[in-house]
Amino acid sequence: MLNYRPFVGKFAFWKRFVFLVLGVGLVYAQSDLDRMLTLAGQRYGESGKTAVTAWRELVTQSAQQTDAIKLQRVNDFFNRRTRFGEDSEIWGQPDYWATPLETLGRGEGDCEDFAIAKYVTLKLLGVPSGKMRLTYVKARIGGPRSALVQAHMVLSYYPAPDAEPLVLDNLISDIRPASRRTDLTTIFGFNTEGLWVGGVVPRAASGSQRLSKWQSLLVRMREEGIE
Repeated sequence: MLNYRPFVGKFAFWKRFVFLVLGVGLVYAQSDLDRMLTLAGQRYGESGKTAVTAWRELVTQSAQQTDAIKLQRVNDFFNRRTRFGEDSEIWGQPDYWATPLETLGRGEGDCEDFAIAKYVTLKLLGVPSGKMRLTYVKARIGGPRSALVQAHMVLSYYPAPDAEPLVLDNLISDIRPASRRTDLTTIFGFNTEGLWVGGVVPRAASGSQRLSKWQSLLVRMREEGIE
């Protein structure tokens, strides 16, 4: 029998995290990609520099493309270059939120790291946050009939406010409409503008609520060159 306690606990943890996202917001108006390249070499050696160089080329070459091309390139980039791993294996911690530089440098991450890296990269490419939601789901591993269910994070893209979202996921390589991802059950989605629970209208969030891990992630990203 599947033990739901870890799932419930992680869901509650992420639900608290959402309020910080809505209260603080993210700004990627500027980025110092040269600083990221220097830090990658210092921390991760030549493999890190190679990964960040490839990422910079992705950003440069995709800046003038359509959203559809940006989505495909960013999704492919991280899915092909990043090995899935648990935080306990990668960072020696039960739950660690990696910056894009850390994910690129290590070449591995968990589902949150994939989703965050894709979200940040697409923001750098000019995709509005209103078109994207970091979406927390229950995933049936092995298909919609599988009995194995685990907590999972994906990135959802909405071409229009009322449109069916496209799902960017590290579990599969292609981007599919949500209706074709019957293995996923949405718990909630969020961006800097609101919180959606089960697809209902956005909920307001208190700016006074904070979560230290997300604050730490924002600080580390700024230190690494993403403002």
